[in-house]
Amino acid sequence: MASDNILSRLQNKRILLGITGGIAAYKCAELVRLYKKAGAEVHVVMTKSAQEFVTPLTLQALSGNPVHTSLLDPEAEAGMGHIELARWADLVVIAPATANFLANLSQGKGDDLLNTICLATKSPIALAPAMNQQMWASPATQNNISTLKTLFSSDRLNWMGPAEGEQACGDIGPGRMLEPAQITELSASFFNEGIFSGQHIVITAGPTQEAIDPVRYISNHSSGKMGYAIAQAAVDLGAKVTLISGPTNLSTPERVTRINIKSAEQLLETSLLLISTTDIFIASAAVADYRPSEIAEHKIKKVDGEDQMIIKLVKNPDIVATVAQHPERPFTVGFAAETRDVKTYAHSKLERKNLDMIVANDVSNTNIGFNSDNNAASIYWPEGQKELELMSKTQMAKEILLTVHATYSKSRSATK
Repeated sequence: MASDNILSRLQNKRILLGITGGIAAYKCAELVRLYKKAGAEVHVVMTKSAQEFVTPLTLQALSGNPVHTSLLDPEAEAGMGHIELARWADLVVIAPATANFLANLSQGKGDDLLNTICLATKSPIALAPAMNQQMWASPATQNNISTLKTLFSSDRLNWMGPAEGEQACGDIGPGRMLEPAQITELSASFFNEGIFSGQHIVITAGPTQEAIDPVRYISNHSSGKMGYAIAQAAVDLGAKVTLISGPTNLSTPERVTRINIKSAEQLLETSLLLISTTDIFIASAAVADYRPSEIAEHKIKKVDGEDQMIIKLVKNPDIVATVAQHPERPFTVGFAAETRDVKTYAHSKLERKNLDMIVANDVSNTNIGFNSDNNAASIYWPEGQKELELMSKTQMAKEILLTVHATYSKSRSATK
């Protein structure tokens, strides 16, 4: 049984599973399930003969993605074609890898989708052979295996098995495909463990919009750039990342699950829905402190003779404080955008809102903060502080997360 530690390396990884026409193809349904359970994204490519053993619909249901079956499918090529699939994969796994497939690959054939992907990818390829023991021992098969080992370096082509034992035909010997759990664990071993492997980090980003009427709202100047940079850095460090985003013009970072919201109340509701599975909560969104007490059903019109419009505002919920005081609270990081007395206000928020850490910056400096690609900040936590000089938000995101990890790891050790 694989340890959760090893399997956590599959979090956010992109596995392309190639299934060829062997009886062991039926095991691939379980293999896809295990990959998904470990947090990997899976695309399945099936040869024509593989579809005789297991249906594409089964693999589509389990993977959550369309199954790719044809090299010359115009619809597929208009979407994720063979070159895109080859580029997309972090790891290509062929299970089962039949004698026929090994022969074609050793000859560099590109006459079907799966062989073409193997020729086009720069990613590692892992082969899980499955065939009759006599076919495995055949000089022709062994010659093809020797050719493949010569053509591909060991970091490009790897072998998973075969195992020995009783086969479907009744023979006993080498040629059995490894069990799905073994293939899953070996797949995980291709990847280094990130410092946040196995952790779910939820990040809020961007502004909120508090509606006045159907066409007007109260908001702020937040671009969301800092939160999006943290989301990308967290994925790069191995975390499963959910980004709760107010309205921005930014593209979703790769491998990040994005949930769009508009108002502070929507942000709070979404955060609480995720709280039971959240390990670290980073609240970088710029939430409006107040919202209109009532939202007009129709656009508010100007009234002749009246030079003022009075809108009654009510306080919005404090999202980060609510999360930090929740019975299932994750490690909670707040942000403070201040224009004066940054350290004083940051420490006050840290204690008052029961936060584990707070990142504070002076937004009165026009060279940093809102809409800028650069930032400078101070990080405070109960036992210390760290100054981050002017740097790109991409670089700062990583520095923030490294600081979070050090403090988070200590807090986890202390509770064990």
